[in-house]
Amino acid sequence: MITLQGLTKRYGSQTAVDNLSLTIGAGKVTGFLGPNGAGKSTTMRMIMGLDHPTAGQALIGGRSYAELAYPLREIGALLDAKAVHPGRSARAHLRSLARSNGISVRRVDEVLETVGLTKVADRRAGSFSLGMGQRLGIAGALLGNPGVVMFDEPVNGLDPDGVRWIRGLIRGLAAEGRTIFVSSHLMSEMQLTADHLVIIGKGQLITETSVQQLIESSSLNAVRVRGPEQAGLQKLMDQLHEWAVPARWESHNELYITGLTVDRVSDLAFEMGVRLHEVRSIEASLEQAYMELTADSVEFGAASGHQRQPGAGA
Repeated sequence: MITLQGLTKRYGSQTAVDNLSLTIGAGKVTGFLGPNGAGKSTTMRMIMGLDHPTAGQALIGGRSYAELAYPLREIGALLDAKAVHPGRSARAHLRSLARSNGISVRRVDEVLETVGLTKVADRRAGSFSLGMGQRLGIAGALLGNPGVVMFDEPVNGLDPDGVRWIRGLIRGLAAEGRTIFVSSHLMSEMQLTADHLVIIGKGQLITETSVQQLIESSSLNAVRVRGPEQAGLQKLMDQLHEWAVPARWESHNELYITGLTVDRVSDLAFEMGVRLHEVRSIEASLEQAYMELTADSVEFGAASGHQRQPGAGA
């Protein structure tokens, strides 16, 4: 378990992390999300003892990182895959880590096999591709068989097969009862991998929620209604507007309705004698729900074009 208690980090007049209090529990994948500059990497560095908090504390199983006698046995982390001496082989790098934490060298071969680097274990790390470097960093995080694992952008450089592999690995580690804390900007992966979400912006907690709860909270969720008779659809829309239910035209024979279920819309159309060819729920993606939630927390945004509504053509 990871516990953050009033965790704060200031750099001069700039506050990177502001009074962050969280408990990241075991047995699930917790996704750590936020715009660039939100304070995610700084938070993870403070958990690992790489940055010292201005105030508050970060605890791993009730102790700070500095209090852990053999930290790799308690917490494994991939924060920077390039943090490896380029002249060392993958095997030598992992053996050095193992010796520093009282871990059997047999474990080195086990994690090399887990991450798929056995055949290149004696190659210099400096010759590795970005994806191979990521795999080596993951091997280092797993070396001590820790109960807490943190990954910062773990799919960087991985090909589609590697992305599917890391997704399965993360889910498997959580199923074993470990605490898994993953930071990523790839919402599609978070939607497939995470159970719980912690979202921060400008150093402060925005929300803690499940993936499904965040998606369901989006105003972009709608019911798509399509029918052959525009007059009937207009009649339906007029009734909805009388009830202050948001509805809009998507095309001459298609409506998007917000705030009602598919069953309720279907029943209403039947009662009004409106002929329909399709009534379908349109659910926002995690990315859409996340963008909607964090719109006021983006510090480094670029100008964007027109945003399409759910279901709009490409």
